[in-house]
Amino acid sequence: MSVRPAERSPADERAVAPSVPGPGRVLRGLRADGAALTLAEHLRVHGPLIDHGGHRRGEHAVVGLAEAAGLRGRGGGGFPLADKLRTVVGAAGHTRRPVVVVNAAESEPASRKDAVLLTRTPHLVLDGAALAAAAVGARDVVVWLHRGDVAGARAARAAVGERAATGVLGVRHRVVEGPPRYVAGEASAIAAHLSGGPARPRVTPPRVAQRGVHGRPTLVSNAETLAHLALVARHGPGWFRALGTPEEPGTTLVTVLGAVGVPGVVEVPVGTPLGAVLAPTGGPPPVGGAVLVGGYAGTWLPADRALPLPWSQAGLAAAGGTPGVGLVAVLPADACPVAETARLVGWLAGEGAQQCGPCLNGLPALAGACRALAAGPASDAAAAPGLLHRWAGMVEGRGACHHPDGVAGLVRSLLAAFPDEVARHAAGRPCPAAAVTATRSVLPLPPPEPGGPAWR
Repeated sequence: MSVRPAERSPADERAVAPSVPGPGRVLRGLRADGAALTLAEHLRVHGPLIDHGGHRRGEHAVVGLAEAAGLRGRGGGGFPLADKLRTVVGAAGHTRRPVVVVNAAESEPASRKDAVLLTRTPHLVLDGAALAAAAVGARDVVVWLHRGDVAGARAARAAVGERAATGVLGVRHRVVEGPPRYVAGEASAIAAHLSGGPARPRVTPPRVAQRGVHGRPTLVSNAETLAHLALVARHGPGWFRALGTPEEPGTTLVTVLGAVGVPGVVEVPVGTPLGAVLAPTGGPPPVGGAVLVGGYAGTWLPADRALPLPWSQAGLAAAGGTPGVGLVAVLPADACPVAETARLVGWLAGEGAQQCGPCLNGLPALAGACRALAAGPASDAAAAPGLLHRWAGMVEGRGACHHPDGVAGLVRSLLAAFPDEVARHAAGRPCPAAAVTATRSVLPLPPPEPGGPAWR
C-alpha cells in the first residue's frame, strides 16, 4: 500500500502525488480523505487489543510475542524488540519504574513513514506503546516529536485525549516536541532532553535501556515498530511471519521520493526487491540514474545495481547498504550525485552535536572537500578524492556518537559507486547538473529553525 506523506508544516517543500491503493497491514483501512482514524474507526479496522486467541496480553507475554514474531526495530538499527524489552525489565527495580518513549521524530528530512502512522492511524501506535508499557511495567509513555511537526503533535494529542475520554488510556501520556536537529532523534539525545538537558547524543555506557530518562530504564522505540507490535498482539507471531524473510519477518514502510511518478510511503514485505518497492510509485528509475538507500547518511548505489537487491538488512548489506530509516531517494539520469552529496554533507556537517573533534573539524573538512569536488576550482577538485578517502577514514569510529560515521559512509559510497563521475569532477569537468543542484535538488532540506539552531 502506498500513501502520500503527511505534511509537517507549511514550510515543507515537498510536492506529493495522490496515494496508490494496495494491500497493507499497518496501513490498512486508512481514510481516503487523509484524516486520522478515530478510536471507533480504528477498532472497526483492527479490532480490540487482544491476542489472536481472544485474551488480553499480560506483561510477560508481550516479550514472548515480540520474540516469537522476530520483530525488529524499524527505526534504523534493526535491533530485536524483545531484547530491548528484556534489557529494560532487567534494569528496572521497585523504585526505578521504566519509561516508554514513542520515537516519532523523523530526523531524516525526506522521511514520512512515521508521520503517516501518527497522523493517519495514531491509535495503532498508541496500542503498541501500551503493550510495551505493560511489558516493562511502565506507567509513563512519551510521544517524542520534533518541534514544528504541527500535524503530528495535533494528531497525537487528539488520540491521547480520545483514549482518555473513553477510559482505555491505561498509562500517563505526554506529547513532547524537542529541537528539530538531525541527531536529536537518537535515543540518548531524547533521554537527555527529557531529563532536562540538551538533546545531544552519547555512545558511552550505560545504555538508555538501563539508565535513561531521569536515570530510569527507558524503552525508546520507533513508531512503526510499536504499530507492528500492536498487530502481532492481535494476530499472532505466525501471522506476522507469513510475510517477509525467516530472518527478518513482517512488512516494513518505505518512503520513496525523487524521480518517481507517485512519491509517498509504501508498505512491502521485508525482502521485496527494490525494483518492486518502487513499482507502486511509478516504476524503476531510468537507466543511468542513482539511488540513495537508508537515509541522508545512507548509501549511494547505481540504479541498475540497486533494483534487484532485496529490501532487507541482509539483502542491502551485500552492496554495502542498509534499509536505515526506510528511505529510497531516486535521482534521474541527468542529476549529479557528486553535487547532491556535497549538498547533503554540507547540511549534515552543520547538524552535528559539536561534542568531539570529528564533528567540530572532520565533518566541515569533508563538506569543504565535497564542495570542491562538485564545482570548485580545478586545482581543489583534483585533490578532493584523495582528501575525502583520507578524512573519511580519520572520522569513522572516533566520534562521541555515530553521526560522523554515517556522514563518512555516505562519502565513501559516492566514491565507490560513481568513480567515473568523481574522476570527471576531479579533472575539472563537472557535469552541467552540478551547477543547478542547489536550486533543483530532488533531496529536500529543511529550512533553518527560527531563532537559529537549538538543543533545547
